[in-house]
Amino acid sequence: MMLQYFKDLESGIAAKIKENPDSPNARKKYALEVARLGTRLYSGENSVAWCGVTAPFDLLSAMGVTSCFVEFIGAMLASTGAIGTFLDHAEHSGYASDICGYHRSVLGSAKQGLMPVPDFLIATSCPCSGGLAVMENLAGIFKKDLFVLHIPQDESEKNVKYLADQIRQMTGFVSAHTGRQIDEETLSRAIENTNSARGLIKEVFELASHVPSPTNGHDLSNFGIVMALLLGTEAAVEISKAYRDEFAARNREMKPGMPGEKHRLMWIQNRIQFKNPLDGLLREQYRANIVVDELNSITWEPIDPDDPYTGLARRAISIPFNGNIRRRVDHLQKLALSYKIDGAINPCHRGCRQGAGARGLISEGLKEIGIPVLNLEVDVVDPRDFAEGQLSTRIEAFVEMLEARA
Repeated sequence: MMLQYFKDLESGIAAKIKENPDSPNARKKYALEVARLGTRLYSGENSVAWCGVTAPFDLLSAMGVTSCFVEFIGAMLASTGAIGTFLDHAEHSGYASDICGYHRSVLGSAKQGLMPVPDFLIATSCPCSGGLAVMENLAGIFKKDLFVLHIPQDESEKNVKYLADQIRQMTGFVSAHTGRQIDEETLSRAIENTNSARGLIKEVFELASHVPSPTNGHDLSNFGIVMALLLGTEAAVEISKAYRDEFAARNREMKPGMPGEKHRLMWIQNRIQFKNPLDGLLREQYRANIVVDELNSITWEPIDPDDPYTGLARRAISIPFNGNIRRRVDHLQKLALSYKIDGAINPCHRGCRQGAGARGLISEGLKEIGIPVLNLEVDVVDPRDFAEGQLSTRIEAFVEMLEARA
């Protein structure tokens, strides 16, 4: 099912780009590469690793491994509209209905034999213990070896060295399972691509902070977290450059992504992955533009190609979801001020300590700088209990409050 989905997606997007090759198409280029990644994962023709969110995907790519964090598959299942089947199967198999929907859907898919069997798995202890648990379960289902990267919670030199040594050990684990040794020249090129993409993405985010913003609330949806899967590749550089050039042109030509932008919003954590009317409601009825997503930020410095393991370790430790909640709140405050937002929306993803679990502390933290937060009760991948009317009413009341504050 998913292989055909990704193939159809790939051919459809490629055809649209071919129809208008000279038109701005950064989002299409991004979506095309995501579809190609999905095709590689499901084709059965590549070495595949299922991973945790903070795994070094550029290093794995340099070793000839197609890798992906499992939550990506949960999001894709949600976008197809077929996720309910997999959630039901996981729940009937004994997995609690109140654990993360991303993880339930992936477990249901794996237990039904509809998820590619990996060569191995690489789990990460950050950003969530649930992610580590699902990787342990998947290793049991697939009967494949699991390597765990334990991500320290602060960037002391001792901790960076500890994680860098683990990543070196991981390369040996990968070599043992693929028969391929790490090639230093290939790794160096991958790191150079990563650094180039990093610089361009940073420019993209800076351009998006312009008032009015060149983004339309959809252009950068899911962008930051999914682009991590493409780091190390020339495609990542090409996509980032396309976004940079498109946003720069919009700012230069005074053509905002959302004409008549009225309210500037920040989206906290993950977007809702299944089809729903809320984005359209915000854009079309209220001219409320999501100009920044929490996950769209660069928190790490360029990586030294001569010492890649240290840089990869620092990158993994740097994400705001790692460590004390105050670190994340400080990051959200910084984004709010940089993008001059009027309010924030938090979907409070059910079963997630980072989403529902942190909602009160996040609301209080943004209140400190005068930013109101709308907390929504929703599972961002499970449409079975999506209260459209109630959520639309709450968004209407939130926008009315923003207008009263203006």
